[in-house]
Amino acid sequence: MSKTDAPRHVPDMTGMDRSALARALLDWFASAGRDLPWRRTYDPYHVLVSEVMLQQTQMERVVPYFQRWVKRFPDPESLSRASEDEVLRLWEGLGYYSRGRALLAAAGVLVREHGGAVPNDRDALLALPGVGPYTAGAVRSVAFNLPEPAVDANVERVLARLTNLELPARDPRAKEFLRETARGLIPEGRARDFNQALMELGALVCLPRTPRCRECPLAFFCVARSLGVAENRPLAGPSKEVVRLQMASGLLLRRGRLYIQKRRPDDVWPGLWEFPGGVLEEGESPEQALAREFREEVELNVRPLAPVVQVRYSYTRYRVTMHAFYCADTEGMAAEPRLNEAVDGRFVTPEELSGYAFPAGHRRVIAFILEDPRLAEYLARS
Repeated sequence: MSKTDAPRHVPDMTGMDRSALARALLDWFASAGRDLPWRRTYDPYHVLVSEVMLQQTQMERVVPYFQRWVKRFPDPESLSRASEDEVLRLWEGLGYYSRGRALLAAAGVLVREHGGAVPNDRDALLALPGVGPYTAGAVRSVAFNLPEPAVDANVERVLARLTNLELPARDPRAKEFLRETARGLIPEGRARDFNQALMELGALVCLPRTPRCRECPLAFFCVARSLGVAENRPLAGPSKEVVRLQMASGLLLRRGRLYIQKRRPDDVWPGLWEFPGGVLEEGESPEQALAREFREEVELNVRPLAPVVQVRYSYTRYRVTMHAFYCADTEGMAAEPRLNEAVDGRFVTPEELSGYAFPAGHRRVIAFILEDPRLAEYLARS
């Protein structure tokens, strides 16, 4: 990027004492960096798994999932032999399930094309399913200590404040500026520690709403802090519209079992299991929506027996309230479900539900019914 193309009001970083900045940050990281499992060996596969899990997910949630994952799949070879159902079940609760499927697909590529090893070549990494520029940079720098920038949301925030960037971080001009700024700050031979230190600083000190400037090792270098505008950097972009949905879902009971079905590959939460249901149409009650959805999805006529629980959850820009019901057939039990909105369906016992991967809202319903004394009564009468 030329100086004339740089965003306005951004100081020229060439005048900054980069070596002093790097020393201050690395000294802080040496004492304040968290003890994370993938930092103990910097195994490239472990770094790849951790970076994919950390996309859209906070560190505290990732650590136990990572530990379970590498215990079950210690290398790409073992992962490549897994079924999608097993992968999704292990991923359950992390959200954004496409990441788990991408790791499974990437393991196949690593086994077929790279001898079961994670490559350090940028183009080879970018060719892996689920790996974009940030993840490729993180793997190259953290696993292989190569001088590659790794600019996640935490790093964007730190650098936007250091330089007083007056553009939203999502702006393409800002992204290019931040990436090149990060690249220019990496001290020779210290890419691994420096990039992790920037990420750690953003996670622990340079917080989005309440930056802890008094604790920051880079406070002396920070232009936004000196101007008193750190809390306002980076600039906020346009907010996404929040969509609120009311949904109904039914737990169909038949001969001591509950009906579940597997979502289509082109649907939301592809490959996960669910109880049939859907969004309430205008003027519908949850009970009416439940009956309609069962007719449309599996061509069964059902009636609600009793409410189970209401659960609230979010995904992307949606805020969902789901009304769950126990329900029963209205015309006996001769008819078999016809799969109009799913690729598989089956009746399972409550104990068998733990072997299937469900979206977070449905898993919360399951957790409730396994403690609900009414379930045994309804199953016995079904």
